[in-house]
Amino acid sequence: MTAADPYRVLGVSQGASTAEIKAAYRALVKQHHPDAKASGAGQNSIKDPIQDSKQIIAINAAWELLRHQESRRRYDSSTPQARSSPKASSSTNSEAALERWLSGVYWPIDQLLGDVLEPFGAEFTALSADPYDDQLMADFCSYLERSRNYLERVEYLFRSQACPAIAKSFGLSLYHCLSGVQDAIAEFERYTAGYVDGYLRDGREMIREASQRRQRLQTQQPR
Repeated sequence: MTAADPYRVLGVSQGASTAEIKAAYRALVKQHHPDAKASGAGQNSIKDPIQDSKQIIAINAAWELLRHQESRRRYDSSTPQARSSPKASSSTNSEAALERWLSGVYWPIDQLLGDVLEPFGAEFTALSADPYDDQLMADFCSYLERSRNYLERVEYLFRSQACPAIAKSFGLSLYHCLSGVQDAIAEFERYTAGYVDGYLRDGREMIREASQRRQRLQTQQPR
């Protein structure tokens, strides 16, 4: 499966400004959001909700890639042929394929992982003040829900392109990092359901290990 051109997904030109891209993203999210379907009428009411869900994921992935100047620059630096050719998405030793995978998969994933891992310390410290405080627990649960949404986008991105052969080891390490974060969030959710300290302790250790693995990936990414 090849990753869709983010400009085409959002319906903007490659020269669009960040403001134009953001406006297009918001309009598409409103168009395909389930709540909008529920309140709409006519042709919107007969659209396939599963298809809309897939479109929302693709729209979010395109936005995550284009909203950051660095990941957008790296994507734009790849050739049009590399972005459009099905052969370029297969596992090859091509530098173009590697650049396309890094810009379309790894860099957006790294940014999303940061949205999960970087706030964890503050979230954990706040909850530790009094785990039985309803507001503190509600805030922590909100963090877990946001993290789940980020990880859903991460999983879509990771599956969108095959990792090039020259980066197989790197891709495997990235997979283990993703799995560690997913397992950590699952442990925290178990904790919120029953206040079993072991789940919180295990989840915290998983987050620590995933953060270390992410840092190693950042310094060892293939060139």
